[in-house]
Amino acid sequence: MKSNLTFLLILNLFFNLTYAQVTFKANVSKNELGINERLRVEFTMDKDGDNFTPPSFEGFRVVAGPNQSVSNIFVNGKRTFSKTYTYFLSPIKKGPIVLEQASIEFDDNIYKTTPVNILVKNAVKLPTNPNDPNYVVAENLHLVAELSKNRVYINEPVRVMYKLYFAENIRPSDVNPLDVPKFKDFWSQNVETRRTIEKEVYKGKMYNYVLWQQAVLYPQRAGKLKIAPLTLDIQVDVPTKRRDFFGNQIYTQVSKTISTNQRVVNVQPFPDEGKPSNFSGAVGKFSFDLVTSKSSLNATESLQATLKISGKGNLKLFSIPELVTPKFLERYDPEYSDNVKISLSGMSGSIQNSYTLIPQYRGKYPIPPINFSYFDPSSKTYKNVSTKEMSIDVINGPTQNERKQISIGNNINNENNQTTIGSFEFIKQKTSFKPILEKTFFKSNLFYFLIIIPFVLILFFILFIKFKPNQITSNQIKTEKLINSFLGKAKKNINKPNLFYESLEIALSNYLKHKLDIETSELDKEKIKQRLIKRNVDKKVIDLFITILKNCEYARYTPSSQTSMENDYKSSVKAILELNKEIE
Repeated sequence: MKSNLTFLLILNLFFNLTYAQVTFKANVSKNELGINERLRVEFTMDKDGDNFTPPSFEGFRVVAGPNQSVSNIFVNGKRTFSKTYTYFLSPIKKGPIVLEQASIEFDDNIYKTTPVNILVKNAVKLPTNPNDPNYVVAENLHLVAELSKNRVYINEPVRVMYKLYFAENIRPSDVNPLDVPKFKDFWSQNVETRRTIEKEVYKGKMYNYVLWQQAVLYPQRAGKLKIAPLTLDIQVDVPTKRRDFFGNQIYTQVSKTISTNQRVVNVQPFPDEGKPSNFSGAVGKFSFDLVTSKSSLNATESLQATLKISGKGNLKLFSIPELVTPKFLERYDPEYSDNVKISLSGMSGSIQNSYTLIPQYRGKYPIPPINFSYFDPSSKTYKNVSTKEMSIDVINGPTQNERKQISIGNNINNENNQTTIGSFEFIKQKTSFKPILEKTFFKSNLFYFLIIIPFVLILFFILFIKFKPNQITSNQIKTEKLINSFLGKAKKNINKPNLFYESLEIALSNYLKHKLDIETSELDKEKIKQRLIKRNVDKKVIDLFITILKNCEYARYTPSSQTSMENDYKSSVKAILELNKEIE
C-alpha cells in the first residue's frame, strides 16, 4: 500500500513538473509610449501550441499582424523551440490600458498570458535633428498604395500598386511583409513584379522607388469597399558622418515599420434601366459565337457544338448561357475550358462550353439563336449579342414516322398471334403424355442441373475476381479525374512557385464554389469555415483547407521551397478527397 502511494505521488510530481515547463508569455517593446508611437507585442510559447486566440486589443488599432514565426534549434543534442505571434499596435486613446490575456492550446490544456499594463501619454515630439537616423528615415521613406480608379461598377477591374519610395541618401537593406492586404469583397489576382529600382517624382521631389506588389481587383458588391493597408518591416541603412580606415562612409541601420493608408473604392451597382432579364453579371466587351464540328451527319453519329465567349472583362466570374436543342437531338453535359490571361488591365481571352450532340432520326434540326447580355462600363449601357440560327442536317437514318410504323406493326403482329377467347384450337397431331410413375434420378432434370451448377459457380467466381480489380481501377480513374480536373494546372507548375500557388489557390476556390454552391464574393476563409462547419465536415479537414489557403496567401510575398510546394500539393489532394467523401 505504501509503495503504491509513493508511486502515485512521484507520478503526480512528474506531471506537475512537465506542465510547469510550458511557458506562454506576452512581451511588449515598451510599457509607456506616446499616442503617436507604435507598440510591438510578442506572444511566445516554448511548445508547439494550436488555436491561438489574441486579446481584443481594446484601446489600440492593429497596424500589422499576426506575423507568426517558429524557431527550432538543436545545440549539443538539446532542443530549443519557440513559436511567436507578433502584432504592431497604434494607440487610439490616452491613459492606462490593460493588454488582456491571450490563450493557446497544448495537449488539451489551455494556457494564458499574464495581462500587461500599458500607459499611453501625450504625443511624443519626433526628432527634428537632420543628423538623427530615425528622423532621416521618417522623412525619406514612404509606402504608397495607388489605385487606377476609385469609382467603378461591380466587376469592373481596378489596378492597385504598392510603391516603396526612398531617397537616394538611404538604402533599404531588408524588407519583410508584416501584414499583407486582404482584399475582402474583391476577386483578386496578384500580378508578378520585377521589383527593380526606378526613379519618379513624389510630392515634388525625385525619389527612387520599387514597385513592391501589384494586383488587379474585381469588386463583388456595391458600396464603399476598403482595401486594407500593406505593412512592411524595413531595415534601412542610413549614412553617418564617420568613415572607415579606407575612407568609405559608415552606415548605421534603423528598423522602421511602415504602412500604406487605407484606400477606399466607391463601387456602383448596375443600373436598373434597360437591364436584360438574362443578365448574369458579365462586365466588359465580348463576342458570342456557336460553332459546330459538322453541319451534316447520319443518325446516331455525334458532333461537337461549342458556345464561346471572347473579349475583355470578368471572364472567370460569370456563367455561359445554356445551349438549347430540339427534341430528338440528344445533348450531353458540356465540357468547360478557358484561355484567360490576367494582366494589370484585367482579364482577356475566351471561355467555352463544348457539347456532344447525337441526332436520333433523319431530318433537319434547327438550333435557335442564343442570347447573351453584358454590361459595358465605358458606355454605361447593357449590350445584347446572339448566336446565328443554325441547322443540323441528318442525312441517313430512320424518320420519326418510320419508327412509329414499325412500332405499330409490331403491336398488330402481336395481336394477330393471340388466340381469341372461346375459339376452337387446331387438332393436334402429336401427344405430350407424361408417365404416371416418376422418372429415375439418372438422366433426370435434377441430375443434369446438379452436374452443371458447379461449372456455373466456377464461372461466376472467375468473373467476380476479374471484375473486382476493374472496380478498383474504375474508382482510381474517378479519383484521378477529380484531382486532375481541379489540381492539374497546379501540378504542371510545381517547379514555378508563383504560378504554382496562384494555380493552387484558384483550383481550391473553384472546387469550394462547386462543392458548396457559393459565389466568388463568399470565398472568404471565415465564411468557408462556417459553411463547412454547417455541413458537419470534420474539423481536421476544415483546418487543412484553411491552412492551405493561408499558405497560398503567404507564398505571394515569401519564397517557398520545393519541399513545401510538394507538401502543399499533397495536402490539397488529401483535402479534396476527404471533403468529397464527407459531402456527396
